[in-house]
Amino acid sequence: MRWRASDGRVLHGWLGGDPDGPLVAVLHGCPDTRHVAMGGDAAARAVGVRLLCVSRPGYGASTPHASTHASVADDLALVAGELGHERFAVLGMSVGGGYAIACAARHPDRVVALGLVATQPPGRRTESVTALMGELAPEFLAWRASVGPDDPDDEALAARWLTMLPPSDAALVAYAGPAAVAASVREALADPSGYLRDAALLVRAWEHGPAEVRCPVRAWFGEDDDRSGVGAAADLLAGFADVEVVVRPGTSHLATLVAHWPEVLSTFV
Repeated sequence: MRWRASDGRVLHGWLGGDPDGPLVAVLHGCPDTRHVAMGGDAAARAVGVRLLCVSRPGYGASTPHASTHASVADDLALVAGELGHERFAVLGMSVGGGYAIACAARHPDRVVALGLVATQPPGRRTESVTALMGELAPEFLAWRASVGPDDPDDEALAARWLTMLPPSDAALVAYAGPAAVAASVREALADPSGYLRDAALLVRAWEHGPAEVRCPVRAWFGEDDDRSGVGAAADLLAGFADVEVVVRPGTSHLATLVAHWPEVLSTFV
């Protein structure tokens, strides 16, 4: 699906789950897209929530843009309103957590609950986003070339992608089939600006923090997650007035969400 931002940009997303349920808006990780929410469709229908994910600028068909946590939050609030949801919950996966926090902070009268899954805390770099994107570009572009997102062979592309994931995460992602995995990878990596802007914003101080969040917060982490452990996020989590933290034993990064969609979504009903 596609919507238009207030300045005319294309916002490319996916909408599923129970059309009559309360809205849960997913802020995807990095590099990732609306495809992550598709895996939660059946769980959303069973639990009774409507599930939305809008790919950030530079991902999929969302127009590349000098986006910030704030602009992404406002884009999401606009789409939620167009769908008829004055009030909604936000669920940030990994890097998407910073955007979810911004949405809850900027729209306190509309965001009723905040979920954070394997969220990475902000960094302390002070350079401009543009400078950081330039610094990160060579390594990222070399890695992107090793993935080969332009390869038309779904099975080959999916196989390369899956070898880059922890075995438990790879098994969960592979369940969707090579065509779906390849489509997700192509949308995530077609335009390098999506990843580079996400990465640059992550390592800087964020515009909005926990002290500005009024709604209840639930956070989930995987015990075996070597990218976003609960220890690294302890200071971030301590800043929320109302937070409950769950650490899942023997669980890796993506599995913290992908293997537990029903449990995560049921907290928003």
